[in-house]
Amino acid sequence: MAVVALASAAVSAQNPIVRDQFSADPSALVVGDKVYVFPSHDIKAPAEYARKDWFCMADYHVFSSSNLTDWTDNGMIVDQWSAPWVNASGYSMWAPDCKQNPNNGKYYFFFPAGAKPQPSADGRRGFGGNRVGICTSDYPEGPYTPEATPIEGVGGIDPCIFVDDDGTGYLVMPGITITKLNPDWKSISTDPADRHRVEEVPTKGLVEGPYLYKHNGKYYMTFPWARDVEEVLAYCMADNIFGPYKFMGVFFEEHANHCWTNHHSIIEFKGQTYLFYHHNEFSPDFDKNRSVCADSIFFEPDGTIRMVKPTLRGIGVTDSKSQIQLDRYTQLSASGDSIAYLEPSNYFAGWKTVFYEKGAWAKYNTVDFKKAPKKVTVKVVPPSAGTLEILQDDNVIATVDVPADRQFVTVSGKVSGAKKGIHHLKVRMATAGKVQVDWLTFE
Repeated sequence: MAVVALASAAVSAQNPIVRDQFSADPSALVVGDKVYVFPSHDIKAPAEYARKDWFCMADYHVFSSSNLTDWTDNGMIVDQWSAPWVNASGYSMWAPDCKQNPNNGKYYFFFPAGAKPQPSADGRRGFGGNRVGICTSDYPEGPYTPEATPIEGVGGIDPCIFVDDDGTGYLVMPGITITKLNPDWKSISTDPADRHRVEEVPTKGLVEGPYLYKHNGKYYMTFPWARDVEEVLAYCMADNIFGPYKFMGVFFEEHANHCWTNHHSIIEFKGQTYLFYHHNEFSPDFDKNRSVCADSIFFEPDGTIRMVKPTLRGIGVTDSKSQIQLDRYTQLSASGDSIAYLEPSNYFAGWKTVFYEKGAWAKYNTVDFKKAPKKVTVKVVPPSAGTLEILQDDNVIATVDVPADRQFVTVSGKVSGAKKGIHHLKVRMATAGKVQVDWLTFE
């Protein structure tokens, strides 16, 4: 199985976390000291796919990280050509989920897709429509083996697998329904007592993509909700898995640039809770090509979810020796600087920070200086000219002059007075002029 490393200095620690392909609907899973993310995979519509204005998804990949900063693409799990029951021309492999079955230790990847018609035992045509199938593996990164047929009696998209404290597995589907899985996780219980419909969700606006999460003994049924046009993330709470649930409201508002969908998962990793979701950062003009992001999530003392504010900085600690993407800022000054794409014709090339007023600054939090640095190097984008100040917390540790020369790609300055440890970083325009920064790094 091919393993493609995303973990390089240029693609670490900021949103989106997958930066070389479109990705969406992230299902995150903690396994030991690693986090695995199983997203759907948006692609540009090929010539044979008629709906150029719609979602187009033909396979799934799995990504992993041990520090939430450097992410590795572990390769493809399954595609529409290798799953026996999937329509090989459907391009409709929707939001998946993956969990470990405590009954046998194997990893079960549940995925929805458009099914090809199949003859049933009585000769009639079966399947068709959106169904949910399974791939299994001994390891979270794979390789995975797809089952020959989808799960009997399950139709639709966006499955969620929830494993309760006693090891019982449940299948959660839009609707919203919760159904106990049989121990083999390849079928669902047919006992009516093992199935519950959550009636307390909003009745106006599409509700899809449920994700059931448990925190401090409380069950949180979270879901994307088309309250108006674009989807917000909302939730219900209960003391028992089958409820009754109480609708609690919204914890993630609509995206500022009107990405129509959102889809998410929630995990706890090393004492912090994280929300994985998607946005169309790499496709601002077409929200059917999305990218996975992650931010911290917090709970109030009464157990309710605090409103999540999406950031560009994202999660994880950035090594000072990596190429720090200043454009994934945590805060900009009130005026005098802005963020722009490096290449308007290639959004995957990333962004730049443009300083054009004296005193303008950009702040980037949580940088790990394992040693006190002696030198800083800044990659600038021509045309640039001016002087930058580099601050560790509120202390100026370097001054970098950027000559008015279109041939300059990197400029360096001596660092003095810097400290070891985790500090916040700020870059400030010290003179008049215009300086466009791609990244900076310390030595």
